[in-house]
Amino acid sequence: MNAAERNQLGRRTLLRATAAVSAAGTVAVTSGTTPGHAATAKSGGHRYDQDSPRFSLAVLPDTQYLFDADSSDPEPLRATFRYLVSQREDANIAFMTHLGDVTEHGSRDEIALAASTFGTIHGKVPYSVLAGNHDIDSSTDDQRGDSAYLDAFGPRRFSAMPTFGGASSDGYNSYHVLTAGGREWLVLALDWRLSASGLSWAQKVLDAHPTLPAILTTHDLVWADDEGSAQLSDNGRRLWDGLIRGNDQIFLALGGHYWPPGRTVLTNDEGNDVHVHITNYQDRYYGGAGMIRLYAFDLVRNVIDVETFSPWFLSRDPEKRTPLEAETIELTGPTDRFSLGIDFERRFSGFAPVVPRKPRPASEVMPRGTLAYWRFDASGTASRAGADGPVGTETVVRDLSGHGNDLRVTRLHDSKPEILTWSGDHHRDQPAHASLRFDGGKAPDRGATLTTSATAPLNSEKFTSGYTIETFIKLPEPFEGDHAWMGILSWEGRNGDAGKTTGWSPDEPTCSLNVTPERFLQFVVYPQVQDADPTSWSHALPVGRWTHIAVVNDGHHTVVYVDGSKIARNPGQPSTGIATLGKPFVIGATQFEEKFGQGFYGWIGDTRIVKRALAPKDFMTARA
Repeated sequence: MNAAERNQLGRRTLLRATAAVSAAGTVAVTSGTTPGHAATAKSGGHRYDQDSPRFSLAVLPDTQYLFDADSSDPEPLRATFRYLVSQREDANIAFMTHLGDVTEHGSRDEIALAASTFGTIHGKVPYSVLAGNHDIDSSTDDQRGDSAYLDAFGPRRFSAMPTFGGASSDGYNSYHVLTAGGREWLVLALDWRLSASGLSWAQKVLDAHPTLPAILTTHDLVWADDEGSAQLSDNGRRLWDGLIRGNDQIFLALGGHYWPPGRTVLTNDEGNDVHVHITNYQDRYYGGAGMIRLYAFDLVRNVIDVETFSPWFLSRDPEKRTPLEAETIELTGPTDRFSLGIDFERRFSGFAPVVPRKPRPASEVMPRGTLAYWRFDASGTASRAGADGPVGTETVVRDLSGHGNDLRVTRLHDSKPEILTWSGDHHRDQPAHASLRFDGGKAPDRGATLTTSATAPLNSEKFTSGYTIETFIKLPEPFEGDHAWMGILSWEGRNGDAGKTTGWSPDEPTCSLNVTPERFLQFVVYPQVQDADPTSWSHALPVGRWTHIAVVNDGHHTVVYVDGSKIARNPGQPSTGIATLGKPFVIGATQFEEKFGQGFYGWIGDTRIVKRALAPKDFMTARA
């Protein structure tokens, strides 16, 4: 099992939770015109985090065999709805969409029973429903006029729902706008057979929401062979040519109607992927038993994890499940359980590009207690050239805090000028849009440092009340060459000269932030008060992307954060202050025996030292 598979498995274990909470409800239908949508969905007592980068979309395919004249059994669907309500917080369920064929014959009795069953979820989790060919007169398009389906599942049903955006004039097509992952998403719920006016209405909805990523749902979209390879149906081809391929917003299209399930990836007119899926389990035991798919979006990992299961069977005592119930409780084939890798920012950049954060002046990022702040743009050094190029040894990087801790450049050993260059590369949330590119290494040792003067006040600061040291780094991709233990920042000197006797070696400096050859972050400090060397260790740092690092000490112990997240290996032993020796502070290398070996390899951005503990909300990455 590789790392990606382990991540997927860990994410999916959430769905093993037992749906034991019973939720009863009644249909809430109000009359009136279709209102504008609200940005957030109410949780009905179960908290839903609309800002979390992880959320789920529940997809419910054909339930027609559960609403089939006098053979009807709504209990499996009620169990599904109870599950979604009870798990809304844990799975962060944003929305549920039904793919049509709610009933078998579309009779008023079947529709009425289905509408009553939807009362279990109504007002608790927002949802959409669309007509399948078994719900209405299948010989007509969405201009068919009144029907039992429209009376029960038309716009009036959804008008009070906070996600509801509106419906077509005939009432058979609707859209919802939901907030999830800190942004808005559009869900189109389109009829079994769209008329020309229905297509026109859908295009107007997309035009009115040009920056929203869109999920299209309909009943008849694709069919699949026994291997799960999907192809557009005749109706799906009409939707593809008339709507999907020309609207880059639509990145996911879902349909039911046919079985077996399947999927494919099509390329739209912008050259981007559109994931097209068929989901239908009515051929399975107990008409599918209210089986759902959960599309678990993870905007951090850039993936959608998909899982298919029956909450009705899941809620039963494992010892009492029949063989067919046990067999059908969860489907794990490649068309039922899979992951979609989607770089959401890149995929959505054509219609919703991320607006880069503007540089922030130094005055906005120097909280109370700032002792030193360095940045590598024109505000930080008068020597900053307009174009990237070598940094001269005459360069002075000013301490923008005004405390006089200016840095001067030194090239280590016989390093050439290109060992340290200006760069416009930067972390997206870094105050300055600039950095320095270090090309340190060994065999032979090479590198460059930025060092305070012999009389800089930072050299002797003891920090006994606490401190926060922050910096931004990026390791090159690929991480090539022979790179030994390399320093990001440190103070010069030997801890043995500070009277420390219990550390790894008396020849280590009293404080250093380093990267190991395996790309693990190490922060080691010899405190002013204790005779110890509490050391923090991170996971392997990524290559090719910027990382924010913060070392926070509250006067008692130290916690290291990577990208705002506390790392696991933070020591619990006491740590008060830093046993500085009056020797210079250094960016770009770490001494041993008061000698520099390899210098840093990669980029270093804004670096700040504050004489107190800061909370993550106050780090340089913080957004107003």
